[in-house]
Amino acid sequence: MSVQIQFIEKEQLSEPELVKRAKLGDKSAFKQIYKLHHKRVYALCFRLAGQIDLAEEATQDTFVRLWQKLPQFNGDSQFATWLHSLTVNQALTSIKKHKSFWARFLPLTEQIDLGHDSFEYERLDKLLLKLPERARLVYVLFEIEGYKHDEIAKLLNIAVGTSKAQFHRAKKLLQEML
Repeated sequence: MSVQIQFIEKEQLSEPELVKRAKLGDKSAFKQIYKLHHKRVYALCFRLAGQIDLAEEATQDTFVRLWQKLPQFNGDSQFATWLHSLTVNQALTSIKKHKSFWARFLPLTEQIDLGHDSFEYERLDKLLLKLPERARLVYVLFEIEGYKHDEIAKLLNIAVGTSKAQFHRAKKLLQEML
């Protein structure tokens, strides 16, 4: 009976309490943080990566990095905001590290074959996969995630004008696809 009570108590912990415990090395608390945030982290990684395998790898890398960096979270911002920033940075690192030249030439059906047990993505997500990589990254960061062009320029190591041009290119291509 005490095991059930202990389990119930852990299920009811607030996010700040889970973060506090995870920072102290509580793997059970970290697992609950993972359960709370993994779908949102995966969705962001998928939109940025444009490929299921790369998104899964970036998601895994994000949570490994989260475990490593969790002691640095000081609570100045909301945890979800901090995790979002960590996810973007890690996803971009993973994309740069693993993106091969030949992956651009894979047929779209190979990139979006979700299988019978995966959830269905909205039409925009499917169209985003058709965009050139840099245009997709800029579009997702600006239009969906709310970054400013100067922030995108720093993240991607490009000029602000390039960010704006890539955004307009993505917008034009998406309009043509619709």
